[in-house]
Amino acid sequence: MAPTPESVTAALATVNDPEIRRPITDLDMVKSVDVSPDGVVRVGVYLTVAGCPMRDTITRDVTTAVSKVEGVTAVHVDLDVMSAEQRKNLQTRLRGNRGPEKEIPFAKPGSLTRVFAVASGKGGVGKSSVTVNLAAAMASSGLKVGVVDADIYGHSVPRMLGVSERPTKVEDMIMPPVAHDIKVISVGMFKPPGNDPVVWRGPMLDRALHQFLADVYWGDLDVLLMDLPPGTGDIAISVAQRMPGAEILVVTTPQQAAAEVAERAGSIATQTHQQIAGVIENMAWLPCPHCDERIAVFGEGGGQAVADGLTRVLGTRVPLLGQVPIDLRLREGGDEGKPLVLTDPDSPAAAELRRIADGLSKRSGSIKGLQLGLSPSGR
Repeated sequence: MAPTPESVTAALATVNDPEIRRPITDLDMVKSVDVSPDGVVRVGVYLTVAGCPMRDTITRDVTTAVSKVEGVTAVHVDLDVMSAEQRKNLQTRLRGNRGPEKEIPFAKPGSLTRVFAVASGKGGVGKSSVTVNLAAAMASSGLKVGVVDADIYGHSVPRMLGVSERPTKVEDMIMPPVAHDIKVISVGMFKPPGNDPVVWRGPMLDRALHQFLADVYWGDLDVLLMDLPPGTGDIAISVAQRMPGAEILVVTTPQQAAAEVAERAGSIATQTHQQIAGVIENMAWLPCPHCDERIAVFGEGGGQAVADGLTRVLGTRVPLLGQVPIDLRLREGGDEGKPLVLTDPDSPAAAELRRIADGLSKRSGSIKGLQLGLSPSGR
């Protein structure tokens, strides 16, 4: 019994575009379905752009899905490219039929995406490692997660997540690459090959941040993590202006010198009126490989000191969310693009990062600050 076009189309509805993460049937990417009496199926699929980096993935997924339909003896996939009009229609559909305005969806009233701006007072405290592993832990628990590598000068998130491909553009929308079920964008994806520095000043930094937030198709995220540059410079100020609802996560190491500058970084909330979600102490201790005794390589108490100092400055409790021990595999995983929370989730560092991620993922049931769109009725 030969398959029907309807049964093949139903199978195609299970195939998601790898970048947009929605069924290709919903995105009008299915050009044609032809079924011959001997069970040979030929499927025409529109790619969003010529040279789409996901063409092989789409071909494989379509072939796999259609091959499972009863009666199919062979599958041939013919790829075509959307016209400019088709891409424009797709862009409008992805933006909810609102047209091509450049809004930041996470800054709109009623947004349900929780945004964390991961900050530090100085470099070298493992802020990016913490960001990447928190994102991976949240994604592995079933949340829809995105990461903005806002550390324009020191971008390292693509390597830490194992992302090598460039984003795809649909008209003026950018489709972020996906790694470990995390959508990610970074200026490093747009640079020419090589390790040339980014030499930008304030206005260009602000523009780049706005493009990352407004021009990228993020979809419906549960959590967005932003890896900020160290200190309180242009990007930190731009985040506060463009994303006033973003909560600050302060990362520090135990020594007092790092704690003092971390407290200064967190104190920006007094001027921007942002909420501080808490403090994370990284490299808290080194477990002795022989006796499991904790070796305080960088001293002790820095994380709690930052939390206490910010509590005094802000007049509201700032918690110490956790203390992540030193683990060589955390660094190795960053170099290899394999977050530790996924490769060795039971290791002490990974377990602590997952515990912190679980705590951050729990949303309060309060509707404080949420604009409900209600208006008083007339009498």
